[in-house]
Amino acid sequence: MNVFLSASIRGGRQMLSTYIEMCEYIQESGHHVPSWHVADPELERTESLLSEQEIYARDMEFLEKSDCVIAEVSTPSIGVGYEVCSALHRKMPVLCLHTPEANVSAMILGDARIICREYDSAEVMKKEIDAFLNSANKP
Repeated sequence: MNVFLSASIRGGRQMLSTYIEMCEYIQESGHHVPSWHVADPELERTESLLSEQEIYARDMEFLEKSDCVIAEVSTPSIGVGYEVCSALHRKMPVLCLHTPEANVSAMILGDARIICREYDSAEVMKKEIDAFLNSANKP
């Protein structure tokens, strides 16, 4: 499957190591991550070469080509919220993952269309990703 990975960029990159681990795990599980750039340590440098319109067009094209969305929502991000909403509009399955101490928006937690899961370790995060991808892969 094509899995759109969504995570904070301009909202803060303090969880970059988690984004990298998520991206690598999804790919190692046999899936394609069109939005792999969210886990790129050089992202801020490379994105500075693009206009906002180019970033928007790229990300919406990746979303359109994806089968589902996995979003790390521990760090608040307007862009992640926009991507989650866009996926829901397209009737795509969405998994939002967050750490126990995260102050996740009620708009994410309260939407019954979104699967929200808390994780306190990489192992739990990977189990949640596996369960989601297994369910999203069924017709």
